[in-house]
Amino acid sequence: MDAKNIIAKRVAREFKDGDVVNLGIGIPTLVSNYISEDVQIILQAENGFLGAGPSPEADRVDRDVVNAGGQPASIKPGGCTFDSVFSFSLIRGGHLAATVLGAMEVDESGDLANWWIPGKMMAGMGGAMDLVVGARRVIVAMEHTAKGQPKILKKCRLPLTAVGEVDLIVTEMAVFSYQPKLTLLELASGVSLEDVKKGTEAEFVVSPGLKTWD
Repeated sequence: MDAKNIIAKRVAREFKDGDVVNLGIGIPTLVSNYISEDVQIILQAENGFLGAGPSPEADRVDRDVVNAGGQPASIKPGGCTFDSVFSFSLIRGGHLAATVLGAMEVDESGDLANWWIPGKMMAGMGGAMDLVVGARRVIVAMEHTAKGQPKILKKCRLPLTAVGEVDLIVTEMAVFSYQPKLTLLELASGVSLEDVKKGTEAEFVVSPGLKTWD
């Protein structure tokens, strides 16, 4: 399994029955493929629907049903569609239990930078600025490094999306939370504490209950 799917599979364990969860662009869109059938949650897409399902098989793609990243999506029975006004009323009104977002950088203070890529033309941070303050829990799903360089930093260098809003970070190597200090909770199978230290610029503490996940 590649890094992106390892991350998505681990994030999918974070939810409980009844949660309404938004999945952002990139790695977060994969999370819907790993939601356990024993957990009944409602996935919200900021482009306008509730009841998102897993990615459809190639022969079942409906070009009119896409996720926030424009990729083919599915809607479960009982799901519904609506306009952006209603979608962002849900987000800004505090009705989301969690949002899962990708990131370019996260720092030890819980700051997030996820919208501006150096050298690229970017329209803006989009719905992320609403999601990080509207959702009750902010989960960052991202690869641990980029071209060998740490993405969990002492201080973000790129323009910020949010200040101090991140609750949980899930990478292919580890899971961190803020308690309130950045705390290492879990290691991926086959990953050592030393591996994580080498790939992380930020200072962090290690949970006394540190465990490993498969």
